[in-house]
Amino acid sequence: MPVYLNALGLNCALGQGKQAVATALFAGDSSGMQAQTGWVAERALTVGAVPGSLPELPDLPGHPPSRNNQLLLAAALEIEPELRAAIARFGAERIAVVLGTSTSGIEEASQSIATYLNEGELPAHYHYAQQELAEPANFLSDWLGLSGPCFSISTACTSGARALLSAQRLLNLGVCDAVICGGVDSLCRLTLNGFSALEAVSAERCNPFSVNRHGINIGEGAALFLMTKEPMTREPLGGAAAIPITLLGGGACSDAHHISAPQPDGLGAQAAMRKALAAAGISADQVDYLNLHGTATTHNDAMESQAVQAVFPSGVACSSSKPMVGHTLGAAGALEAAFCWLTLSAYNPDQLLPPHLWDGQADPALPTLNLVQPGTRLSNSRPRRLMSNSFAFGGNNISLLLAEAPGEQL
Repeated sequence: MPVYLNALGLNCALGQGKQAVATALFAGDSSGMQAQTGWVAERALTVGAVPGSLPELPDLPGHPPSRNNQLLLAAALEIEPELRAAIARFGAERIAVVLGTSTSGIEEASQSIATYLNEGELPAHYHYAQQELAEPANFLSDWLGLSGPCFSISTACTSGARALLSAQRLLNLGVCDAVICGGVDSLCRLTLNGFSALEAVSAERCNPFSVNRHGINIGEGAALFLMTKEPMTREPLGGAAAIPITLLGGGACSDAHHISAPQPDGLGAQAAMRKALAAAGISADQVDYLNLHGTATTHNDAMESQAVQAVFPSGVACSSSKPMVGHTLGAAGALEAAFCWLTLSAYNPDQLLPPHLWDGQADPALPTLNLVQPGTRLSNSRPRRLMSNSFAFGGNNISLLLAEAPGEQL
């Protein structure tokens, strides 16, 4: 059954908060992608760092500080009134937390281990919980005083999308009445050095689906939704009517083709998209926009373009947002679902689609995609439905479908 995405808090290289992110997203602003040194030895890399200061973390026992939790807290603070209202309405025991991540506090833990290697002892502030994958979900649950189900998901680059699907399942099973769900990942040396060792990282801004593409950029960010089975009242933006946005359906599969390379013919990606369409009860020609995984690696773009052509033979407006935010790994699936949410929301008064930023030089070996040009607008048909793709190591594939709730306004 469809579920409602009532509130959204987020941050990424585009900015902090819905308004800042939406303004930059629809303008095609990639200024947050900056070359930085210090992540990989003797090499500058373009990364998508969250700009500005982050909130100080509360002193919660068993939760040592990390930038990852700061990103998460910043997203949660944006929607804290909605979260507190849900707690008051449903009770702390009836609210779940499900988050995707792949880094947690590994950057800070790595610094502590380096201290151990150099000085023979760990710093006093080091705590193993800092690097546990469950830490973001546990931190958020404890900060809010919740006692419902609480867990993290780490399926690499599909983690955030998987968290939304798992949250939907919890609601439909009646396990809880609301779920705080999404994804969070912070920049860390372990991740950047790992992808660099795979020769998958581009020194310049990534260039998805171009013949000149050289690989990914890594980014960081957090996206946090409040999901319920029924719409909850929220304030409209600037007097505009707020149309409830739903997670209409999703599809997941694992082709298990290779530990890091996607299945070349894209059959797993096709299966995820077709399952999402089936779960939503719609056909491919009813999808108004597709947020591509679009990493700008040779293998992903070849696979995904074939899969999209197979599922959408008549074409679909599509774009990759990674040239503006980088690949945020465990947060990517939730963050890019958030971009779809913003596209359908009152934060997009001009009804624009997120543009595809690239050099315009298509790879002749790939099927031609309908890549969104700056200034392209959503269709006028209602309700509008947007799909978001996420693909990960191990052949893990997820597609989500977000939509306007037909005939409803809050």
